[in-house]
Amino acid sequence: MKRIITTIVVIVVALIVVTLIVVGVNLGRIVKDGIVTYGPKMTQTSVSVDKVTLSLLTGSAKITSLAVGNPSGYKSPNAITAGTIAVGVDPMSLMSEKIVIKSVKLESPAITFEGGLSGNNLSTILDNINSTGKSGGTLSTNVAAQPKSEKKYEVDDLLITGAKADVILTSPVQRQVSLTLPDIHLTDLGKGGDGITATDLARQVLNAITSTTIQAVAKTALNMDQNAATLKQAGQDAAKQQLNNLLNNKH
Repeated sequence: MKRIITTIVVIVVALIVVTLIVVGVNLGRIVKDGIVTYGPKMTQTSVSVDKVTLSLLTGSAKITSLAVGNPSGYKSPNAITAGTIAVGVDPMSLMSEKIVIKSVKLESPAITFEGGLSGNNLSTILDNINSTGKSGGTLSTNVAAQPKSEKKYEVDDLLITGAKADVILTSPVQRQVSLTLPDIHLTDLGKGGDGITATDLARQVLNAITSTTIQAVAKTALNMDQNAATLKQAGQDAAKQQLNNLLNNKH
């Protein structure tokens, strides 16, 4: 009798595990479809992702090969690419109206900054997200206008580390440089209450990326200008010294 009960328990547990795996796979596909469907509507650029895997057993998810394209008018193909994004979720919240994301970690994403400090690809994408929901926009950021079934989100901890920025300055003078950005750490996004929409979440994350990149670019541009001025002055001093030497040799 005990053996029969044990067998039944094992079978039930196995069915539950298989069910969770199947549900997790299907949810991963749903998340991927959501990213490639609504991402372009928010950013007004191309958004692609290779795969989204989700495990309900461990509450972990992984987004592979995310690429956010550049707005029209920019030469570089992508603004942001990330090989792997590790996500920790509360499995019990996946079926609720507010999805609780415990952690998000992006390691070594590649960011392209093209343009100038007053106008660039990252700021343009951020403007596109900010305009979403306004007159003529695709998605509404007005809470009262949001459909009741729209998911809200809470992100407890988000870390972007080891980001590399390929900076292509087009004004005031053309120059290109590669930078390593400082870590970007955001916490308690949408915590408390009903949470925040996907649009608001994207806005806050991109705003952090854009402001961090612009600060790094501005600092680098200032250093480059100072170095250029120093080199120019050194060249002028060397020329004066050489002229003095020639004049002294004549006497």
